[in-house]
Amino acid sequence: MILILKNGVTPERVKALCAEISEKFGVQPWPSEGAAQTLIGLVGDTSGLQQSVMETLDGVARVIRVQEPYKHANRAFHPGDTRIVVGGVEIGGPRIVLCAGPCSVESEAQVCGVAADVKAAGAAMLRGGAFKPRTSPYAFQGLKAEGLLYLKNARKQTGLPVVSEITNPGQAELFNDFVDVFQIGARNMQNFELLRQVGQCRKPVLLKRGFANSIEELLMSAEHVMSGGNPNVILCERGIRTFETATRNTLDISAIPVLKARSHLPVMVDPSHAGGIAWLVAPLSKAAVAAGADGLLIEVHGDPKNALCDGKQSLSPAEFAALVEVLRPVAKAVGRDL
Repeated sequence: MILILKNGVTPERVKALCAEISEKFGVQPWPSEGAAQTLIGLVGDTSGLQQSVMETLDGVARVIRVQEPYKHANRAFHPGDTRIVVGGVEIGGPRIVLCAGPCSVESEAQVCGVAADVKAAGAAMLRGGAFKPRTSPYAFQGLKAEGLLYLKNARKQTGLPVVSEITNPGQAELFNDFVDVFQIGARNMQNFELLRQVGQCRKPVLLKRGFANSIEELLMSAEHVMSGGNPNVILCERGIRTFETATRNTLDISAIPVLKARSHLPVMVDPSHAGGIAWLVAPLSKAAVAAGADGLLIEVHGDPKNALCDGKQSLSPAEFAALVEVLRPVAKAVGRDL
């Protein structure tokens, strides 16, 4: 349920109205002030609330019922685009943010070298995996805490904010000291204990869509994080599993405008995992930028042929630099910049 307030309602009245709603009706009020109007979204069980009663509250102009089960993430509750700032980098604004780095941290020299290279080419954030959930138990599982330390050192050397995947709730305190953005991987998109844990944190969360999950399920996972008190969620489309075998996954380009229409949260795209092949990263990146993505998550490795994880889909630093230049005119064509 959304309460559309009358023009001229003061901030003091909005605060008092929220307190009144919480006390009388037992739901959580979520005020949002836009350029043209102020509204209050009601989160919780609103089935017993009568629309006519809510319309009698002082300052309320009209009431709208929202049918979708996700509330905090719903654009109806927050008409303006949410912009999330990470270490001085704004995600969701006019600039398309490039987040690049190795799939797995292999050594301090490796990740620091890649960090310097991608920053020089135009990346604004560093990605790197320290804890690696792998399909095979015999595959490289990451350097774990040691890898996080190397990422922290790379951040210190380059100034790039760090994104890394958290795999279980018990890692939250450790990650809080070493990374700037908690990444929830595709396999953990519906790990509700993990979602609740990062919901209690205040650091931004990069939430990847599961390879067999619908858009509504992705938004409901975002709702789990946001209902815990953390509003800083970045949605990430990384390809879904289909019958097609020519690519690792099928990049759902349509998910970008659909997510933008349904939610106010920023949307990033991971073309590396979507295609699974290095030469596909450039065309998929161009398509994502043209479709309205707020950022790209790209795997870059100093020596892709000898990478311990996902070398087949990783770009070399030189290839990443070339990609950035290819993307600039595409971004400009849609009124944005890199």
